[in-house]
Amino acid sequence: MRRPTISDLARASGVSVATVDRVLNARHRVREETARRVYDAAQSIGYHAVGLIKQRVFEDLPQYRLAFLLQKPMQPFYQSFVREIETAARAVTSARIQTQIDFPSAATPAAIVEKIKTLGARNQAVALVGPDYPAVTTAVEELKERGIPVFSLLSDLATGVRDAYLGVNNRKVGRTAAWTIARTARQPGKVACFVGSHRFHGHELREIGFRSYFRENAPEFDVVDTLINLETAEITHEATLTLLQKHSDLVGLYVCGGGMEGAISAFREEGVGGKIVLVVNELTPDSKAGLADDIVAMAIGTPLPALCKELMVLMTSAIENGETAVPGQLFLPFDIHISENI
Repeated sequence: MRRPTISDLARASGVSVATVDRVLNARHRVREETARRVYDAAQSIGYHAVGLIKQRVFEDLPQYRLAFLLQKPMQPFYQSFVREIETAARAVTSARIQTQIDFPSAATPAAIVEKIKTLGARNQAVALVGPDYPAVTTAVEELKERGIPVFSLLSDLATGVRDAYLGVNNRKVGRTAAWTIARTARQPGKVACFVGSHRFHGHELREIGFRSYFRENAPEFDVVDTLINLETAEITHEATLTLLQKHSDLVGLYVCGGGMEGAISAFREEGVGGKIVLVVNELTPDSKAGLADDIVAMAIGTPLPALCKELMVLMTSAIENGETAVPGQLFLPFDIHISENI
């Protein structure tokens, strides 16, 4: 393919060749909105001087280094999370955002703390999805003492430790899962839920909401002991098969965190899709296929685009103005996915 020309860039951005020339060579000031449009078009068509255009567009803006520590890099949900963080960072018009996105080498406190310290040494603010271990709390407190704002994502850390929590209201998510099972199960019976770990506040709050709904509104259902799946598909698969064998009157299952792929595959194997209400979290290729095949009744999703957009605002505001400008927690409305709206 031939290399895009300045005329191609002008057509793609909807401006004149002269305007593109002004952006490239900084001959005369161009409106920020116009310059950004040229930059976006240059990215989309692969224009060779996109780096120069980026420099021209953003040269007068402040620069911020933001770090993000996520979990499970091979899971589709976290892969989507990475893409949305990068998209939101590029969309910021008031600053140049440099992102560093990383994952712990293991789910141990030591591995998570190591990454927190590494990210804190190179960046001006840190956001993380993490469990509530004492060592993690200490690492976060050390960053805050150095003036580095820290944000908890999806699952909260202890109030007062982080600057703010960003995510959904996990207790309401758990109650929504319970409501769905209670309203759509063919008859009362046993219900179960998986959590990845009780060290994740988000999972624990979902379990609390799940149990409290049945206790208050549907006592005819029997909630069995919660199972730990470490958010792995393999453990979830085997544990789901054991549940089905042990409880012939199982009518509902909720996977509070990761590992839903194992429950979906077990339901397929046993042919219980549509007979037992399965509720999972996040819309991924697996949950979408499960919804389409009537194996999954509902997937409760995190609005990642909105979350990442708000996150950029809060992190840059905390750097510029200090933690007094940041709310303690920000709940975003969660998405409801069923077979009829995927």
